[in-house]
Amino acid sequence: MVSKFFINTLTAFIFLFVTSFLQAADLNTVSSAKTEMTEMTEKVLTVYKNPSCGCCKKWVTHVEKSGFETVTHDRNDLSGLKSAKGIEPIYRSCHTAVSKNGYVFEGHVPAKYIQQFLVEKPENVLGLSAPGMGAGSPGMEMGDKFMPYKVLLLKKDGSSEVYASMNSYKEQF
Repeated sequence: MVSKFFINTLTAFIFLFVTSFLQAADLNTVSSAKTEMTEMTEKVLTVYKNPSCGCCKKWVTHVEKSGFETVTHDRNDLSGLKSAKGIEPIYRSCHTAVSKNGYVFEGHVPAKYIQQFLVEKPENVLGLSAPGMGAGSPGMEMGDKFMPYKVLLLKKDGSSEVYASMNSYKEQF
């Protein structure tokens, strides 16, 4: 016959094994849930725009169709906000979007580059800018007109570099 000591030891071992397995599964679930929540949070943009600007509304629709959630704030004067966010006048456009982690997306930046940027999370940068209001950029559609433009990476030191070049309408999507 099997001794009581052996049965108790085996029972304790099985209990510890099952408990450890369940805790590991819970940690994986929690970790997965945290990752999912972070990704969802990063997909929220707060957009500051002029209340009468139709192209800004179209750009908001563009980013929403690309999976972003937006919260919009209409303001008649955006220069103070842009200055506070460190956006130099040469990089400014008609609206400013801010991610939950503080990155700025100035002007008609295509959603696909915002998504790419948020995955990369470069250091020592403010965000991205599409200065001006290029014909054919998201929100600035004008029939079949398209004007090539650049999306700039805005650095915290006030400088910039080209992040992406749009040479055709299709490159934006």
